[in-house]
Amino acid sequence: MRSSSLALGSFLLAAGVAGGAFGAHGLRGHLSPESLALWDTAIRYLWVGGLGLALVGLAAQARPARLHSSAAVCLLVGTLVFSGTVAALALGGPRWLGAVTPVGGLLLIAGFVLLGAASLRR
Repeated sequence: MRSSSLALGSFLLAAGVAGGAFGAHGLRGHLSPESLALWDTAIRYLWVGGLGLALVGLAAQARPARLHSSAAVCLLVGTLVFSGTVAALALGGPRWLGAVTPVGGLLLIAGFVLLGAASLRR
């Protein structure tokens, strides 16, 4: 899980850079300011999740703990759900996706709490 968390985190970060560039150059002028703000939020949390997942990988290399795997799963799924639903809403997706978005946010929070708990273990 150590190297895969670092790799997946890096891929999320790359997707965040690409998504940010796409928003700035491909979507500007095609979306309303409100939709662009949603897109920016999706990209911001893609970065947050990517950095968190990479941090899990680095922490697991330095001092492995079983909680790292759970943290990685929560961060990956949370990032994909949160950023995915917000990006879909920005692009005109169905409004019911807004009800799913908080699940991703809760998973992100859980992932960071698990990472913190793993760092306290000896």
